[in-house]
Amino acid sequence: MKIDEACIGCIVNQSFKVANAINANKRLSFELTSTVEKMSKTFSYEQTPPEIAADVYEKMAHIANKYDLYDEVKEHSTQKALSFVPLLHKKLFQTKEKLLTATKIAVAGNVIDLAAEVEFDLHEELENIFHIDFAHNDFEILKSKLENAKTVLVIGDNVGEHIFDYLFIQTLQELYPNIEFSYMVRGNPIINDVTMKEAKEAGFDTLCNLVDSGVNTPGFTYTRATNEAKNLFDNVDLIISKGMGNYECIHPSHREGICFLLKVKCNVVASSLGKNIGDIICKLI
Repeated sequence: MKIDEACIGCIVNQSFKVANAINANKRLSFELTSTVEKMSKTFSYEQTPPEIAADVYEKMAHIANKYDLYDEVKEHSTQKALSFVPLLHKKLFQTKEKLLTATKIAVAGNVIDLAAEVEFDLHEELENIFHIDFAHNDFEILKSKLENAKTVLVIGDNVGEHIFDYLFIQTLQELYPNIEFSYMVRGNPIINDVTMKEAKEAGFDTLCNLVDSGVNTPGFTYTRATNEAKNLFDNVDLIISKGMGNYECIHPSHREGICFLLKVKCNVVASSLGKNIGDIICKLI
């Protein structure tokens, strides 16, 4: 999905979010925002929004002299997500539709997105998501694909959301014990996306096959991935792609058998999907 005119303002606005997140002084705040505004004049419309974001965040990290711009925010997101785990375990224990409930939980976590045009409250999302339908609803197709799959790759998105992904994969393993599951993360810190550090802290390395994609973009950019990640992407029976960044990078794709699970949080993605901001999506290609 190539960048749209509306994406430019969104990416520039992220420099203000970064300045606030790192408690930058006036001088540093001005340098961050003015630099990104200058970069925006030469953004390529042949790239995806995450590809452009990668360059922007690399520059901001250099200016701020900070390897992980959102390290403290990510830790807070993780702790907040963990506080909901007992409630979600209860939901999974009580439900008669365990797969649907686990899938809804995975989508609910997608509201934790620091790059989104519109922000949503996680507590409110968890109260509502079990009572609403997917606006694009390929859930039954997803279920059918899982029943016939031997290998499944889940591509992670944001920190905090990854805690819900853990519950999702746990449930999938319970329902489909013969499937080999993999979880893929970003190659280095970018926005609040999940990396090997947060995934290992959450225990993914003992839960399933944990893979570092090698990408520096807030979304899985195939051309920037390691050979291992490309091989996995190309050859698994089913891919479950979490979040808008992965959708922006992967759609359209050279392969089929990809399920996009996400919450629509910007007008550009809403237009691409033919849906509205706030909708939840389960879309198979």
